Amino acid sequence: MDSEQVRITLDQLIRSGNEDYASISRLLGRNPTYVQQFIKRGVPRRLSESDRRILARHFNVSERDLGGPDGPQVRSNATDVRDSEDFMLIPYYDVRASAGGGSLQTGIEAPDSALAFQARWVRSIASGGIESLAVIRVEGDSMFPTLNDGDHILLDTADRRVRDGIYVLRTDDSLHVKRLAIHPATGRLTIQSDNPAYPSWPDCPAHSVEVIGRVVWVGRRL
Repeated sequence: MDSEQVRITLDQLIRSGNEDYASISRLLGRNPTYVQQFIKRGVPRRLSESDRRILARHFNVSERDLGGPDGPQVRSNATDVRDSEDFMLIPYYDVRASAGGGSLQTGIEAPDSALAFQARWVRSIASGGIESLAVIRVEGDSMFPTLNDGDHILLDTADRRVRDGIYVLRTDDSLHVKRLAIHPATGRLTIQSDNPAYPSWPDCPAHSVEVIGRVVWVGRRL
């Protein structure tokens, strides 16, 4: 199948699924304009093998429909986690949520790279769409032993309803990862550090906290 027909096919799949170019770009772990540039401008000229597999799995079509080889294709059982088609790429942003003194890069902008997660699990933990998930890095030790300096955390930015749990917060131009506990009677918050060497802030009004998202997973290097 030639490149033009692949672009037409992909455009039709996106439209028929009531999706958009930006969300499909994020599915691939790419910048938000990646799919639009491919469809409208032919850049890149063809889909990479990994992108093609993810899209074929997402739209439940053959890879041949998206420019894959014409020869027979062997599909693994859907429950086999070794099958790369059963994984989704979640964007990794090169920003750090402080679990320490508070010095920090700010903002979540364009993704730096992506991490692969098992697709069924990702869908099960996302409170909104999977496009609301992001991976960032912890800096500092105020959340030790729950979170260590350098840990990667999966952030659900659609889950901003404050309740007991670990969240990434924005204060001024900094991101912080802290445990929140809500008083059941007053609705006021305690912002806690799991490391007892650091202070906690009790009795904070809920409106004073800007929640970026809830931490739903942590990964670390041994």
